[in-house]
Amino acid sequence: MTYEENKEKLLTFPEGWKDFFDGIKESESFLSVVEKVSKEACEETVYPPLEDVYRAFSLTPEKEVKVVIIGQDPYFNPNQANGLAFSVGKGVTLPPSLVNIYKELSYEYHYPIPKKNGDLTPWAKQGVLLLNASLTVRQGEANSHSRYGWDKITDMAIEYLDKKDRPIVYLLWGNYAFKKASLIHSKKAKIIHTAHPSPLSASKGFFCSDCFIRCNDYLLSRQMDPIDFRISDE
Repeated sequence: MTYEENKEKLLTFPEGWKDFFDGIKESESFLSVVEKVSKEACEETVYPPLEDVYRAFSLTPEKEVKVVIIGQDPYFNPNQANGLAFSVGKGVTLPPSLVNIYKELSYEYHYPIPKKNGDLTPWAKQGVLLLNASLTVRQGEANSHSRYGWDKITDMAIEYLDKKDRPIVYLLWGNYAFKKASLIHSKKAKIIHTAHPSPLSASKGFFCSDCFIRCNDYLLSRQMDPIDFRISDE
């Protein structure tokens, strides 16, 4: 793809977040990120594919957001990143953190643990915004775009939601995600902080946290439909 084609993809915004992107699309911080990623994608492999960079926003329009799960950056190996935090395409080997997420769901809800379906699209379609702080990454290099400025954009998205002053559950897994709590001020927000589901930390406060049950209990207390977190291999 050419620079112009890359840039066009990054300047094509989800309709369900039109007001948000209209408010930032001419800002220096946003245009700087677009410039850097558009140029790099001409010479390097960038994940996810640029047409999927805003997929989390596309699948979960702003007015439908009930839950926010924050990841750090996309998976950096081939065929993994699909634009949703912690998610991979069906049939792709499940990353360790996602395996542990499924284990916790099995503990809480006694769901069967999927073996070959890591696609969290069904969550997104129910109102779970699966948002990575950085929306792109260079192949093979974790956090390689963390200094490009994506975090400023995604922080603004969190602040934008917070100002709507609606009941929203923020599942903040790990210390990096918990730093985003400083952006959340609405009294209707529910922050659930646990350890990260990665193998290094899941046993230190993610497992047995009941974070998904607590999330749904809060939604129900606000007369909102709970999230069906079940993912099937079918």
